[in-house]
Amino acid sequence: MNKLKKFAAVLLSILLAAGLFSLAVNLYVKNVTADKIRMSDDISEKYDCILVLGCGVLPDGKPSNMLHDRLKRGVELYKSGAAGKIIMSGDHGRKEYDEVNVMREFALNAGIPPEDIFMDHAGFSTYESMYRARDIFEVKKMLVVTQRYHLFRALYIAGKLGIDADGTASDYHKYYGQKIRDLREFIAIVKDFLVCMIQPEPTYLGDTIPVGGNGTATLD
Repeated sequence: MNKLKKFAAVLLSILLAAGLFSLAVNLYVKNVTADKIRMSDDISEKYDCILVLGCGVLPDGKPSNMLHDRLKRGVELYKSGAAGKIIMSGDHGRKEYDEVNVMREFALNAGIPPEDIFMDHAGFSTYESMYRARDIFEVKKMLVVTQRYHLFRALYIAGKLGIDADGTASDYHKYYGQKIRDLREFIAIVKDFLVCMIQPEPTYLGDTIPVGGNGTATLD
């Protein structure tokens, strides 16, 4: 019985320490990136590009509400002159699931010229999107678009990878299931905090396609 009590005490101590560490990391990441989040109507700087982070596409091929709002914000920023190029970074790892072409189609329909739209087909995670923005598209200074809860992690990763990045939130609506996403993001911040210490290569790299060039080079 004493051994069981000792084991329970050790386990509780480990869980408590892990919880405190996770909380401290989340507070730290949010604190060091908060001043990098800009209001969309208060952007006077010029960036190499606008990076729109992908998320779910519906079975009918339309962007989910969250993705639609990210794309809407990205298009607005492009048209306001924040950057002359836009990168659509998402998951296109399977033939039957394609975020980036859906994202490109949205931008084309909004009137963005095809040469200004770059597609990152291997943006399988926030970390990989940032890494590939730096190493494939040679981005030095960018404006990241996603929902606010996700911006802190995205900007932290970008900074750790040496990219000068600001962010703009795309929260036009409240989204169903946000409490679950907040919990997942709490865990993801800790994960990527540790990943940034190691900085492993993403799933795919490849030849460079400078974002200052022609986006049609990224067509699949």
